[in-house]
Amino acid sequence: MTDFSIDRNHLTQFGSLEFLARQIVEGFITGLHKSPFHGFSVEFAEHRLYNTGEPIRHIDWKLYGRTEKLFVKRYEEETNLRCQLVIDQSSSMCFPVRQKIDFEHPNKLFFSVYAAASLMELMRRQRDAVGLDLFDETIAFHEPAKSSAVHNKLVYSQLEGLIENYDKTQKKTTSTTQCLHQIAEMTHRRSLVVIFTDLLDSLDDYNQLFEALEHLKFNKHEVILFHVYDGDLEQNLDFENRPYRFVDLETGDMLKLNPVEVQQRYRQLMAERKEAVLKHCYQYQIDYVEADINKDYNQILTSYLIKRSKMG
Repeated sequence: MTDFSIDRNHLTQFGSLEFLARQIVEGFITGLHKSPFHGFSVEFAEHRLYNTGEPIRHIDWKLYGRTEKLFVKRYEEETNLRCQLVIDQSSSMCFPVRQKIDFEHPNKLFFSVYAAASLMELMRRQRDAVGLDLFDETIAFHEPAKSSAVHNKLVYSQLEGLIENYDKTQKKTTSTTQCLHQIAEMTHRRSLVVIFTDLLDSLDDYNQLFEALEHLKFNKHEVILFHVYDGDLEQNLDFENRPYRFVDLETGDMLKLNPVEVQQRYRQLMAERKEAVLKHCYQYQIDYVEADINKDYNQILTSYLIKRSKMG
């Protein structure tokens, strides 16, 4: 296992994670002008899509004239949503281990932090309240959803600390199900709970994970489950045809093998596990989103915006 460092060129050049999140969101919103979501752009904080059968008196006809889509004017109380960001900070989230982690070559934790920060910025523009949970074996940090500027600075600080203070020598195992049960009870009811995890906990039996997700829904929460992974290496086992030494980042256990020899069976198992999670999420109306770290952050922001519009 080789040492790696985080490329902080962006942070030193622009100043903070918050600033970078704004750049990601600005690029995303600019793209909305050219996409089927045109109309959300800079005005989406004050509007929601019109639902068939609603009174037409609140329709913004001027916006309809520009977008040819029906939007309803939102009142202040309608725009407020409580959202709890939940990030798995266990050692497996630090895969893949590279000499340098940056935007072009992130690991799962780096990707999750910047995705969460970008969501925060998008929510801030919609005047939504945001909270944060960080977990591994236990809940390491919990901050309930609020919308004040001071609170947002605290959350950004915690997110920055995740990537700046990474300790590669510390082995953090995962207890996803136990932590999600706690979060279901700690979080204000009828919140949107957004989870970033690699789902590598309890691989042999997902039933306990399903029970934890059901607990969130039982407590009236809406849930988006972002399954964070490296599509090439973790899902497809795309390695060269030669022996490798695979090290479990959470336990230190080691396995020597040629991945090509087991690639077909491995892909089949990963596909079956993903299908099991997807079916269960569909059954309980949980949004399951594949978050491949080799893709951009728009996949995260778009999924949130779709969910947000449905909740409006």
